[in-house]
Amino acid sequence: MNKINQLFENKKKNILSIFFTAGYPKLESTGRIIQSLEKNGADLIEVGIPYSDPLADGPVIQATSSVALANGMNMNILFNQINEIKNSVTIPLILMGYLNPILQYGIEKFCTKAKECGISGVIIPDLPIDEYNSLYKSYFEESNLKFIFLITPNTSIERIQMIDNLSEGFIYAVSSSSTTGKELGFSNDQKEYLNRLNSMKLKNPIVVGFGIHNKETLQSAWEHANGAIIGSAYLKKLSENSDIEKATAEFFEKLK
Repeated sequence: MNKINQLFENKKKNILSIFFTAGYPKLESTGRIIQSLEKNGADLIEVGIPYSDPLADGPVIQATSSVALANGMNMNILFNQINEIKNSVTIPLILMGYLNPILQYGIEKFCTKAKECGISGVIIPDLPIDEYNSLYKSYFEESNLKFIFLITPNTSIERIQMIDNLSEGFIYAVSSSSTTGKELGFSNDQKEYLNRLNSMKLKNPIVVGFGIHNKETLQSAWEHANGAIIGSAYLKKLSENSDIEKATAEFFEKLK
């Protein structure tokens, strides 16, 4: 069974997913961050593939992508780094990246390499659902990679239902229409949006991201969804403390 399905079968609520940018703060940081996140209690890890034009991301993730690229991170190095630690990681790993570098690498090759490295799922925010369905779906399915779709408060009911039918992992609910890294509380509109999703009785779990940065926002997200994703706040912590293990432990302590 795919590790994502296994996770949600064994744990229905309070899933914590952490996003980080591969190759940040140092080129060789990737494996240490993954191991440290699992040790401190992450249920799921999203490994960000750095890209020069990350449209959905705010200034924090954009800055870490620039540093990672300057450090020399590329797809081959990333796959090698994950492959080196795959046997020591038990939680699901998801690759999150934009379509252009994946197309340049080759989607079939990308899926094959991801499978070899023990990756459980992939998020490609700018891959249109129709193109995924008609051109690329078979590559992901053959490699047992769950393709994770994003929805927003503006996504129509019909499209949400289509995504739910296509999905076999979880649905990533973007909490607002802004970019990542906005440190605001959970508004009534956001709560209403997540309650609306819950009322649809979708077959896939809902994991909410964007704007979750502390204990309060994490608890609010958990109240209205199966899980929550934190990215920019964790990357900020890494930027403040070069000791990955210490920074990660301190970050998780503040979420308790």
